[in-house]
Amino acid sequence: MRAVLRTVDRVLLGLVGLVLVALGGSVLAIGLGAPAPSWWLHDGPHDVLLSTAERTRWRDAGWWWPVVIAVLAVLLLLALWWLVAVLRRRRLGEVLVDTGDGEGAVLRGRALEAALAGEAGRVDGVERAKVRLVGRRDAPAARVRLLLAPHVDPGTALDDLTTRALSHARTSASLRALPSEVHLQGVRHRAERVN
Repeated sequence: MRAVLRTVDRVLLGLVGLVLVALGGSVLAIGLGAPAPSWWLHDGPHDVLLSTAERTRWRDAGWWWPVVIAVLAVLLLLALWWLVAVLRRRRLGEVLVDTGDGEGAVLRGRALEAALAGEAGRVDGVERAKVRLVGRRDAPAARVRLLLAPHVDPGTALDDLTTRALSHARTSASLRALPSEVHLQGVRHRAERVN
C-alpha cells in the first residue's frame, strides 16, 4: 500500500507540476509578446483569459452551479485524502540494520514495532502497549504509549521498559541509539471501598 501511495503521490505531483508550468509559462510568454500557439485560447498579450460573455455564459442554466459545486467538492475531497495519506506516512516503513559486512539489511518498521509492543506489553502492570517508529531509517526513534494498571508505580514501569524492551530492540536491530518518547496513562477504575 505504501508503494502505491508513493507512486500516486509522485504521479499526481508530476501532473500538477506539468500543467502549472505549461499554463503559467504560456501565459507569461504570451504576456511578454511571444506569438500565441495554435492551441492557445486567446490571441495576444492584451486579450483577457475570460471575457464577460464567457464568465456569464452559464449563469442562468439551472445545472451549472450544482455541477461546479460537485466538481469542487470532489477536488477538495481528493486533496484532503492526499494530504492525510502524506501525513500518515510519517510512520517509519523500514529500519536499516548494520550487519557489519558493509551491506546492511532492512527490517520492516511494523515488525520492529510489533516486537517492541509485545515485549513492552509483558512488563509487569502494563495493560496495553502501542509503539510507533518515526525518524529516518538509519536513525529511528520510538513513540511508546503504555496503559498502566492502577497498582503500578510509573517510575518502575518506565525503568522496566527502558532496561528490557527498548534495550532489546536497540540491540537486536544493531542501533547505536533508540531515542524514545514514552506516554504513560493509568487505567480508569472505580475507587476502592475501605471497610
